[in-house]
Amino acid sequence: MDQSSISAGGSLKEQVALVLREIVEVAHLGAGKVLVVGTSTSEVAGSRIGTAGALEVAIELLLGIEEVREEYGFHVVFQCCEHLNRSLVIERTLLEELCLTEVAAIPYPTAGGSMASAAYRKMSNPCLAESVEAHAGIDIGETMIGMHIRHVAVPFRPSIRYIGHARVNAAYTRPKLIGGERAQYRLEEESSISQGNSHSCD
Repeated sequence: MDQSSISAGGSLKEQVALVLREIVEVAHLGAGKVLVVGTSTSEVAGSRIGTAGALEVAIELLLGIEEVREEYGFHVVFQCCEHLNRSLVIERTLLEELCLTEVAAIPYPTAGGSMASAAYRKMSNPCLAESVEAHAGIDIGETMIGMHIRHVAVPFRPSIRYIGHARVNAAYTRPKLIGGERAQYRLEEESSISQGNSHSCD
C-alpha cells in the first residue's frame, strides 16, 4: 500500500497531534495519567533508525505533543534510545510523585536520541527515570516502547499509520481481569447478589 494513502497531510505537528488526540480519547487520558513517547526522528525524516537523527524534527513533534498535553492535562515521558538503556526523560516532580528510580545521564542526539534530547531541554526540571508503567504510549518509527507500558497493553491503530515517513503504532492499557470461571466484570443489579447458590465463597 502506498504510504500516501495511509498518512495524513499537513505538518508533523498536525500529524502527531491527530494521533495523540485519538489515543487520548480511547485511553481516557487526563490528569494523573502518563503517556510514553518513543520516536525515531531518523525514520520520520525517511532514513533508517539511528542513522540521521534530526533535532528540527523532534522540535516540531514536541510542539504537537505539548499542544495536546496542555489541553488534557496528562503527563508525557520520552524514551531514550538503547545507548541510555531506554531510560525516560521525565519531570523531576513526576519522578518523585511516582517514586521512580532515577538514573544519571544527559541525553544527546548521539546517545539518547534527538527526541529525548529536545524534550530534556524543554522541561523545567528534567531527569531520567529507569522505567515507568505508562497508561498509554505512541511509538513513532518502531522504537519499541513496550517495556514502559503497564499490564495489560491493548494495541491501538490510529487513523493515520505514518508520521512523516515513520510508521506509527500506539497502545493503551486496561486492568488485569482476575478470577476464574465464576468471576464477573460487570456490576449487576442489587437483587442478583441475594440470589446466591451453594457455591458461594464464604
